[in-house]
Amino acid sequence: MQNSSQPATVPTSPAVPTAPVLSPEVADALATGRPVVALESTLLAHGLPRPENRKAADQVEDAVRAGGAVPATIAVLDGVPHVGLTAEQVDRVCADPELAKLGIRDLPIAAALGRSGATTVSSTALLAERTGIGVFATGGLGGVHRHASDTFDESADLTALSRTSLVVVCAGVKSILDVPATLERLESLSVTVVGYRTTQFPGFYVADSGSSVDWSVQTPAEAARVFAARRGLAPGAVVVANPLPVDQQLDAELHDRVIADALAAADAAGARGKDVTPFILGHLHEASGGASLEVNVRLVLRNAELAGQIAAELAALPR
Repeated sequence: MQNSSQPATVPTSPAVPTAPVLSPEVADALATGRPVVALESTLLAHGLPRPENRKAADQVEDAVRAGGAVPATIAVLDGVPHVGLTAEQVDRVCADPELAKLGIRDLPIAAALGRSGATTVSSTALLAERTGIGVFATGGLGGVHRHASDTFDESADLTALSRTSLVVVCAGVKSILDVPATLERLESLSVTVVGYRTTQFPGFYVADSGSSVDWSVQTPAEAARVFAARRGLAPGAVVVANPLPVDQQLDAELHDRVIADALAAADAAGARGKDVTPFILGHLHEASGGASLEVNVRLVLRNAELAGQIAAELAALPR
């Protein structure tokens, strides 16, 4: 007969792996204090068409190295976050059309169920910070969608950046969003925003969104010092908005006309929520004859190189 004084055995489930796995190169760089730049994988899996995305993956990592840092592309594979991918893992991210898109809210589901997915700005920022990476390069941030007062449609990127401490180098936000409202939300969330050699906030495909920012930095060293000061004061990101040169942007007249047409087409097609952005970007790609894709890759490469330079300056500062 069982002794009633003995506590009952409670079955336990195996631990769910949530700690990121670092590539040997990234682990060594972090251990020795060398600069590292985080890169999202949603751009590769969902933002660029195949097979151009695989070529761009190498180009972006090369741009980070040109800036003086080690690239760390981030993705979740079979439930495990990976920071720094092998060539074979990048192949997998770029080739799998069923790869999920994982924001912060989706990470626990992928971890618990062993699923794979590409990381967005929000989840990349979280995993980068947990790993000890202080700089992150992306194309453009998510933001407040047009008509958000009716739909409450706002990217999780914004709140994530208010809680994670790192530099995010971007080309602003896509101009299909409500740019003034996005800047207001970033201010309300106390996210530091600076223009890189400009006080005009970029509109992703175009150098000037029509909105401005209060502050600018002129060098990677200044951006690194701003983040070092921010890190010593309070949690939260420093957004470095890096516009394309005007002679490299998408033709402004074409951009405005196509965006207006795409927004009308999306409304007529009943596109809602997360379906709006890919619908409009697909429309823009087709109407621009592929020029928008070229601009997209160009701006990401510029952001990656600048992020590498900022990471190198940050690594040289005393902690």
